[in-house]
Amino acid sequence: MAAVACSSSSSSTRDQQKEITESASETLTSTISTGNEARLACRNKSLTTVTSGLAPGYLQANLIILPSRYASDFRLLCARNPVPCPLIAESSAPGAYDQLRSYIPGSAVAADLDLRHDAPRYMVYRDARVARSHVLDVAAEWTPDHVAFLVGCSYSFESALAAHALPPRHAVLGRNVAMYRTAVPLCPAGVFTGGTYVVSMRPYPLRDVDRVREITRAYNATHGEPLDWGWDTLARLGIASIDEVQWGDAPLAADGETPLGALFGSEDEVPVFWGCGVTPQEAVVKAGDKIQGTVMAHAPGHMLLLDSRDEDVVKSSYD
Repeated sequence: MAAVACSSSSSSTRDQQKEITESASETLTSTISTGNEARLACRNKSLTTVTSGLAPGYLQANLIILPSRYASDFRLLCARNPVPCPLIAESSAPGAYDQLRSYIPGSAVAADLDLRHDAPRYMVYRDARVARSHVLDVAAEWTPDHVAFLVGCSYSFESALAAHALPPRHAVLGRNVAMYRTAVPLCPAGVFTGGTYVVSMRPYPLRDVDRVREITRAYNATHGEPLDWGWDTLARLGIASIDEVQWGDAPLAADGETPLGALFGSEDEVPVFWGCGVTPQEAVVKAGDKIQGTVMAHAPGHMLLLDSRDEDVVKSSYD
């Protein structure tokens, strides 16, 4: 009985600590209003959570950091697969973690920058396998040979959806977006062969899907409009179950408790899928032994925030 009591007490303490941590995180994120403030908070290790809804109006980016010998192949991968891999910036030179070359017209992307520290959490891969997960920085792994690439993120159109009374469910509930591995093949590029799309998913009533498509269509540099929607999409994409995510949090119905899969077939809640910037990480893993050395990336949902604004991306989408 004593052991049970001890276990219960320990569990209660952990729950209390989690509540305190989440409360502190909510307080911090409510005070962050710019991309630069978000980067500085990551740098001093006070921001370590997912970034959906953070600093509305500021661009968010996926991050992948590769040995320079794979840089040309990765640029080609992005060019051949612009929906899941819209390239928006890269290191100004190998080893440069504080300066970027922007592909967004008229935008400097980020002035005060340290790519080793400025995302809330990171992934580390060695020889195409996960070596460290959700670490706070990659200063120890970074070398003068590494090149960072920034890929557009669908978090960047969530403010527009919210402004039109269509806020994404995960943002309302304070959760990470649901992400899935699919069977849709990427166009290969150099060492990057055998890869498949990763998609993010946000549920909406079927009657709202056309409006959601219209709003997000302008954001080509951050995945653009949905690539598919509806319950029959699961079979087309090769997703076994809407409740079984590979990254992020499993999606919930509007009540915040019921698994979305319980509503399978309903037109009141249909899954809507976008290309996802975790695709480059999946491409590294699928490349297998063709990728040697250390690769770094953001932890899914823990994005790099920039100085560029959402409207900068909308403009570049038409250039």
